Amino acid sequence: MPEGDSIHYAARRIAAVLAGTVPDRIATPHPRIAPGDWPRRLAGREVRAVDAYGKHLFIRFAGDLTLHSHLRMSGAWHLYAPGERWRRSPRTAWLVLAREETEVVQFGGPLLELIAERRARTDPRLAELGPDVIGAEFDPGAFLGRLRADDPRRPIGDALLEQRTIAGIGNVWKSESCFAARLDPWREQATVDDAQALAAVAFAREEMARCVREGIGKRPRAVYRRAGQRCGRCGERIRSRGQWENNRITYWCPGCQR
Repeated sequence: MPEGDSIHYAARRIAAVLAGTVPDRIATPHPRIAPGDWPRRLAGREVRAVDAYGKHLFIRFAGDLTLHSHLRMSGAWHLYAPGERWRRSPRTAWLVLAREETEVVQFGGPLLELIAERRARTDPRLAELGPDVIGAEFDPGAFLGRLRADDPRRPIGDALLEQRTIAGIGNVWKSESCFAARLDPWREQATVDDAQALAAVAFAREEMARCVREGIGKRPRAVYRRAGQRCGRCGERIRSRGQWENNRITYWCPGCQR
């Protein structure tokens, strides 16, 4: 699943193409989207802004209309220069927004909707989200309050995945942040003090923001998908297994994460 840095990075690139302009072409080739008649409803409307919150991306049009996207496991946003060949099958394209022959394409859904801007501000799915981990107005106190309101028995690694606690962290950053903070992701969150929890989040904030600026290929890989390899810090073998109710894979070093 794309994580918050991927979505903020996509929003930044899309904004560079579309923000402040009227798209030259809008197409909705997928049969699940086509009945909504989006090309007609959005025709002639300026893109006022493109932004992200956690794992959600918003393309905001003039006239109180917003495209809301959540990629879940299968979706992707791509940008293509004029004449560039698509890297995914056209049959999986849900939305195409073109400006001066540059194409912004959303592939694979699965959550793509055109909603009123006022609904984007009040939708319970969005209103319940915790603070955006790389948001400019991130509030550490709000994060800690939501963390402590969660099940105290929940492992801290899995607790960082709860979008109602903190929005934008996924499997990669959960694993890498706990490693950076020397924090055992299997410890019950009630046994993790505030300073330790904030240290993991601080690493995620700094490194995710850097990836938004420099590209997702710049992500650290100290433990993620390195099970069986030696830890670069202590030499112990990195381990992995599913965690908590959703069995999401966690990577960690049992030698130096305590």
